[in-house]
Amino acid sequence: MGRTTDFRYNTGATKVPWAAVGENYNVNDLMEIVKFLMQGEGPEYEEAIKNVKAQIEKLDAVSTPPGKLSLAYQVEKAETASNEYLGTDSSTFVTNATAGFEIAYKYANLKPGDEVIVPAITFVATMAYPLSIGAKLVFADVDPVTINMDPKDVAKKITPKTKMIVPVHIGGYPVDMDPIMELARKNNILVLEDAAHAFGAMYKGKKIGTIGDFAAFSFHEVKNITSFGEGGIATTTVPGFKDHMKRARFVGMDSEHKIKDWLYDVAAIPGKEEPFVAVNYSTTEIQGLGLSLQIARNEQIIEERRNAAAYLNSRLAGNPALVCQDLGNDDIKPTFHLYLLQIVPEIAGGDVQVFKKKLQDKGVTNIPHFGPLYRFRVTEQMGYNADEIAKTCPVCEEVFYKRFTHLPLYGLTKEQLDYMADAILETIEEMQAGK
Repeated sequence: MGRTTDFRYNTGATKVPWAAVGENYNVNDLMEIVKFLMQGEGPEYEEAIKNVKAQIEKLDAVSTPPGKLSLAYQVEKAETASNEYLGTDSSTFVTNATAGFEIAYKYANLKPGDEVIVPAITFVATMAYPLSIGAKLVFADVDPVTINMDPKDVAKKITPKTKMIVPVHIGGYPVDMDPIMELARKNNILVLEDAAHAFGAMYKGKKIGTIGDFAAFSFHEVKNITSFGEGGIATTTVPGFKDHMKRARFVGMDSEHKIKDWLYDVAAIPGKEEPFVAVNYSTTEIQGLGLSLQIARNEQIIEERRNAAAYLNSRLAGNPALVCQDLGNDDIKPTFHLYLLQIVPEIAGGDVQVFKKKLQDKGVTNIPHFGPLYRFRVTEQMGYNADEIAKTCPVCEEVFYKRFTHLPLYGLTKEQLDYMADAILETIEEMQAGK
């Protein structure tokens, strides 16, 4: 009858099995998945699809469907691959990076009134959980060169109520972690690395995601690698908590200690000071398979992106109106998820808003990641005053509104990279000429 695939269901050798998968996918379903992942049109495509279906029908006659679609062998395989790649033993595959953040915030026993220091520029997911429970967000200003959290400003904004610091490795460029960790240890503050862009980045010989108390990576479709569109890996360095990460992912289930006459127990997860209740961030087997496959080629992907960034630098670095992406060094190894380009408005003849519009008109997609968090309406709705916060983040205001944007690096031909570099240089010339 096959091997047991789920402790809750008798899927092994038995006269009356109870399958873990209620309804398996059939040939027609699989063909729709094939057509979704490999899209096309025209007679040649239709003929190829017809041939593929004929072969899948033959395969269907001699194969069996998977006994499990969620949280099984492929998820474990992805976690093992992540552990080996990062040099950790706590990788936990969750629905997305935001879920990983939430586990960390819950471990910190974050409550209304507690303070969390986040960078002024990041994706909204970084602040979503603390904002949702009434914790106080404190916005740290950013470094004018990297756009990452500025440790010097963090030091100014720590108070006795600070529970967490959340450095975000924007674009996959590592935050200066040593001073962040020093501040955290001195003040008994937890550090959560928002490593959504940074799977594979390194800081002083350590992989990003293994430095702070917690970290979470994103495998959303736009990231360097993906697990079929969504997914995240959460990690921790907290002694004694690694064994609880998997239970924190799936409702606190404990199959080793069972209640009377039942298959498992459900227990709260130990937090920093008191336990918390887990919810469900389960991932699927197909996501696990997809992630394992892409982790295996992540170094190649990073190298291709680095080469594209280096080429753009070779074309742009001689222009005094432009500040190019830092390519890193022996201590800093980015993932090149984004290419950070800044202009010097005084030399360029205008600010980045003019620059962005002109590039867009030339067909070059560019997006400054991200808008200042305190400018979103949700923060106002939760009682924050954007203009007052802006006064405490002058670098953020300057660089976002006047100096920086991000450019794409992936999936581009040499001709497209050339066109982008030409468009950037032409745009600067037009701005300087007042056109």
